[in-house]
Amino acid sequence: MHRTDGSPVALRSPWGQMAPAARQLILTRGLRSVAQGAMTVDFALYLKALGWSGVGIGALLTGGGLVGGLLGLVVGPLSDRSGRRPFLLFYQAMLVVASVVAVLTARGPVLAAAAVASSFGRGQGGGAGPFAPAEQAWLAAFVPARERGRVFSLNGAVSFWGMGVGSLLAGLVPLLAPVLPGALEYRPLFALSALVAAANLLQIRAIPEVRSSGDRPVRDPAVALRVRAAENQAIWKLALVNTVNALAIGLTGPLITYWFAIRFHVGPAAIGPVLGLTFLLTGFASVLTGRIAVNLGIVRSVVWVRLGGVILLLMLPLMPTYALAALVYVLRSALNRGSVGARQALSVSLTGPERQGFASSVNAASMRLPSSVGPMIAGYLFTAGALDVPFYAGALLQLLYVVLFHRVMGRYDPGGDRAAA
Repeated sequence: MHRTDGSPVALRSPWGQMAPAARQLILTRGLRSVAQGAMTVDFALYLKALGWSGVGIGALLTGGGLVGGLLGLVVGPLSDRSGRRPFLLFYQAMLVVASVVAVLTARGPVLAAAAVASSFGRGQGGGAGPFAPAEQAWLAAFVPARERGRVFSLNGAVSFWGMGVGSLLAGLVPLLAPVLPGALEYRPLFALSALVAAANLLQIRAIPEVRSSGDRPVRDPAVALRVRAAENQAIWKLALVNTVNALAIGLTGPLITYWFAIRFHVGPAAIGPVLGLTFLLTGFASVLTGRIAVNLGIVRSVVWVRLGGVILLLMLPLMPTYALAALVYVLRSALNRGSVGARQALSVSLTGPERQGFASSVNAASMRLPSSVGPMIAGYLFTAGALDVPFYAGALLQLLYVVLFHRVMGRYDPGGDRAAA
């Protein structure tokens, strides 16, 4: 919610009192996440049905992550200068084209190009792929800094609930087998992606653009340089800490459905409901993390929930049955992913409004680029029969991340003073 001069005012509730444009951005992301949830379950299984190897699937996901990470580095700073909306409109249009192409053909090079352009199967949490920095900065323009932990956590929750719905839809794929045999049964999911992208294209056109270059008071040039230097230091510290987290995510996240399939010999009918439940619970965990952030601050709220995730990740490869492994995975993912909104809120609070796109870009790239290495490594290890190694390595990296995040980023928590009080 904004005053007549455009500046944000304090929110009394995380939804009803926020700006209408903020609510529309959150709902747009929620709709997008339905299609992404379906792809998270079935894209790797679709490639497996087409005859792709674990190494090939991992290499494709790695390539898509690298391209998206590099593109994301420039999107945020450019959106600081030219506005946020054009980038999201372009992304939605590109997603429509890529999804239609995937409906029409399964030819390897063409499908690979469509997957790289659209980030199929990478589980973006409803975000706009490499254009997510512009989306996050756009949302931040409508939310006061001290409320961002709660609002961005709600944004994450809506995204995860949408992905839960999409995952449940993905579990229905086997019902299409009598009509669409073999790998063809997966094609309707790409049609769903195209329809969602087209609907969001229309929604985003209606959201007002926000220019924030005049939000900061005029400062002495020397003071402005010192402020910018301090902001840059905070941003690059966060990027360094994120790198550790991203390496762990890349090893354990993108190929989880493939791991379930080769470890327990299950398909989308069994995996879809599990991921659907995972994302639904993650949404509630995200809301809970946002509430904890109000009292403890963003940094400490992230630390506590991620410690639980480390323990569960160590347990996952030890589970002897699919039911137990699924239970551990559900709980672990809810804890880990539930902190995404809080961490995004911290990144956009490290700078003033005129550089939030840049901060979001560095934050996103520091997650996407290192995590892109993981699927290729995990795919090679899975193919070689080392099914447990990625999880143990990921748990050690996640523990290191928790320690670094607390020690390095605690001083930058926008709610830290209130939490201490």
